[in-house]
Amino acid sequence: MYKVKYISLLIVVLFTTACSDFLDEELKGDYTSKMFYKTQADAIGSVNGVYEILAFSDVANNLWVFGDVASDDAIKGGNSGDQTDIKYVDEFNVNPDNGAVENIWKHYFEGINRANNTIHYVPQINMDEVLRDRIVAEGKFLRAYFYFNLVNIFGEIPLKIKPAFTPDDLQVALSPVEDIYDQIETDLKDAIEDLPVSYPHAEVGRITKGAALGLLAKTYIYREKWQDALNKIEDIEKLGLYQLMPLYRNNFELAGENNRESIFEIQHLNEQEQAMGSYLNQWFSPQLVSGYFFNAPTQDIVNEFEVRSGVCDPRLDYSIGREGGKWLNGEEFDPSWSATGYLTKKHCQPLADVRSIGDGGLNYTYMRYADVLLMKAEALNELDRSDKALVPLNQIRKRARESYLYDENLEGYGSIPDKLLENVTTINQNELRVSIRHERRVELNFEFHRFFDLMRYGKQAAEAALKDKDFNYENDRYFPIPQSELDTNKAI
Repeated sequence: MYKVKYISLLIVVLFTTACSDFLDEELKGDYTSKMFYKTQADAIGSVNGVYEILAFSDVANNLWVFGDVASDDAIKGGNSGDQTDIKYVDEFNVNPDNGAVENIWKHYFEGINRANNTIHYVPQINMDEVLRDRIVAEGKFLRAYFYFNLVNIFGEIPLKIKPAFTPDDLQVALSPVEDIYDQIETDLKDAIEDLPVSYPHAEVGRITKGAALGLLAKTYIYREKWQDALNKIEDIEKLGLYQLMPLYRNNFELAGENNRESIFEIQHLNEQEQAMGSYLNQWFSPQLVSGYFFNAPTQDIVNEFEVRSGVCDPRLDYSIGREGGKWLNGEEFDPSWSATGYLTKKHCQPLADVRSIGDGGLNYTYMRYADVLLMKAEALNELDRSDKALVPLNQIRKRARESYLYDENLEGYGSIPDKLLENVTTINQNELRVSIRHERRVELNFEFHRFFDLMRYGKQAAEAALKDKDFNYENDRYFPIPQSELDTNKAI
C-alpha cells in the first residue's frame, strides 16, 4: 500500500536552518524561512516535515517508554546494563539529565517548531486555498498531538505557538496544564473545520477529520468533560467510516494497515534511502533475531486477560509471546528470551517481511475505533447512563470472543468457547467503571496508553497499580523537565 513519504533532505535542511534555537542570526544555507515558503510544493514539503516527527524511525521517539514501561504492563527488559535511563523511568528514579526524558522532549518540541512554521508561513503562500487551509489544519492537529503527549508526560511546559524569530522568543515560561489543554482544544477545533473526511489512495496516512474528532474526544475524556467527549464521538459515528475489524490481530499486520478500524495511524515505509521504517521492531524483538527485547510484559498484564474453562482471551496470544505459543516466524517461544518470560508482539514483524530488523514496515496506530468505543462507554457511565454504556463495551468483548469464528489457526475454530468473554451486565456505576478500565487495559495493551490512563484515573488507582514500583502520585505524576531546557530557557 502506498504511504505518505514524510521526510526529504530538503525538509531536514529547512528545519535545521529555520528552527535553530541557538543562533542569533539566520543561517546562510541553501534555504531559509524567507526563501522557502513561496510555492504550493513548499507548503506540502513543510507539513511533510512535521509528519516525519510522528514516525518511530528515530530512536528519540520513545513514547513506549512512558506509555508502557512506566506502567504496570511492562518493565524495561533487554540486557540489564543496556539503556539504564529507561530503567530509571521504570523505577521512577529520574533526574533532569535522564536521556530518555531528554529524547522525547527534544523530539516532540522539534515537531512543535516545525508545525509552528507551517501554521505561520503557509497562509502567506499564493496557492490553492482549499489545499492551503487543509495543510494548516494538518499542522494544527500535529501540534496538538505533540502537546497532548508532552503535557501528559511533563505537566507544566512552555507553550510555544509561533516561530522563534529572535533569541528572546526562545525564552518561554511554563504554562499551567489547563492552558496547554486549552490550546490543544483550540487547535483541534480549528483543524476539524478544514480537514477532509478521507483522502485519495495516494494520500492515505494524512490527518483526517475523524482523527481530529478522535483526539478532541480523548482530550475531553482526560479533562472529564464527559458530555463534550460524547458529542465528538457521536460526530465520529456520523461519518459512517469506522467499524471494528472482524479479527483483532488484523490491526497489527501489514495486510491490515489503514483499515476501517484505524482512525489515526502513523505510517512507516521500510527499505528507503532515508530512514522511514519502524525501529520498534528491533526494540521489542527477541535477541534470537537481533532484537533488543525491551518493553517486557509483566505477569500482571498477562493475568489481566480472562480465562474460562482453560481457554484464554485470544487477545493475549495475539499481543504477547509466551511459553507454549509461537513467535512470529513460527518458532516455539522460549521464555528465556525475556527477563519476565514474555515479549510484546504487536509492533514486531516476521523476518520474511523485513530486510533489516531495525527498519520495519509496520505502522503504529495511535487511535483505533475500539478506543473510541471504550471512550464512549466511559463517558456514558460517568454521565450516569450506565445501561447505555454497556452497548459499546460489549461490542469490544464480542469482537474478541468471535476471533474463534474468523481465525482458522485457533484451536476450537468455528465455535466460541463456553462463557468466554461474556457480555458485562452490571449497571452499577462503580462496578462498570472497573469493567471499562479492565477492557481498556486488555484491548489496548502495548499501544502506549496504559500509563497515561493510570495517571488520569487519579492517585488511588495509580498508586495501587504501581505499588511494586514505589510510585508516589504527588512526586512521580510528572517527569522532570530536561536539564538542557533548564540551561537554555531562562524563563523557566
